[in-house]
Amino acid sequence: MASENGVAMDTGEASPLVRIRSLFPGLARAEQRVAQVVLADPATVAHRSITEVAEQAGTSETTVTRFCKAIGVGGYPDLRIALAADTARTAARAERDVGSDIGPGDDLRAVVNKVAFSDARAVEETADQLDVTVLERVVEAMSIARRVDVYGVGASAFVAMDLQQKLHRIGRTSFAWSDTHIALTSAAVLTEGDVAVGITHSGATADTVEALRVARSRGAITVALTNFPRSPVTEVADHVLTTAARETTFRSGATASRIAQLTVIDCLFVGIAQRHHDSATAALEATYEAVSGHRLGPRPDGRRRQRESGK
Repeated sequence: MASENGVAMDTGEASPLVRIRSLFPGLARAEQRVAQVVLADPATVAHRSITEVAEQAGTSETTVTRFCKAIGVGGYPDLRIALAADTARTAARAERDVGSDIGPGDDLRAVVNKVAFSDARAVEETADQLDVTVLERVVEAMSIARRVDVYGVGASAFVAMDLQQKLHRIGRTSFAWSDTHIALTSAAVLTEGDVAVGITHSGATADTVEALRVARSRGAITVALTNFPRSPVTEVADHVLTTAARETTFRSGATASRIAQLTVIDCLFVGIAQRHHDSATAALEATYEAVSGHRLGPRPDGRRRQRESGK
């Protein structure tokens, strides 16, 4: 299980490959070569000696051992066990692994299959590696918070707005900010008892990091949602929640990363709603009815819509 700062790794359920990819940018250059060898053919590495892996990576056995510790496993034998377990776990779904790199010659059916597979894999791998202990602490903090600020820019701004909208629907005071100046001024008036959430796939979005830093300086509990547990945003976060999305051909479109972020957001929302079950249920019903007059036909649950008085 990952630690509060998201560095340690659970070799039981979470894929070691997910951890390696997320930590790759922060590894030393020689360690990155070892990572590339492992990522290229994890099944083979699971059966190879440390000497063979070191030779293929053009480095030393000491570096391979250092790499293992850097990704949160005790040593090379532990890495082999984790890789073997992961290989067995993924063998059952190998038939549907259509890949995620979309080429210019792919027809639309292939695009649909690859996008669907990439999104589904992002959700599955995010769920596998999500630290439930940290999630529990964040849910608890947000459940009793006076207010929740959510910061995100670009594609992450839409995820931030989704969290804000969900919290408002169950009566929790929340604000989503994507403008840097407004985010900073809002963060500056937070106090102890407030929670600030920074959403950034790369973990290096300066606007989000700066807003979270200001919020922390004011005494607010800070939460980072990122794909990279050793990125700058984690340095200003009290709690780190990580996703496990792989963006390839169309990374700038922020496709799988957005789906992975929304998965964590939904987990937060449901966890908070559980802690305020009666009031949350009543609020959801009230907000549903408030907009029911703008929907056509019967309710999805078959119940008749309430009519406004006098009509």
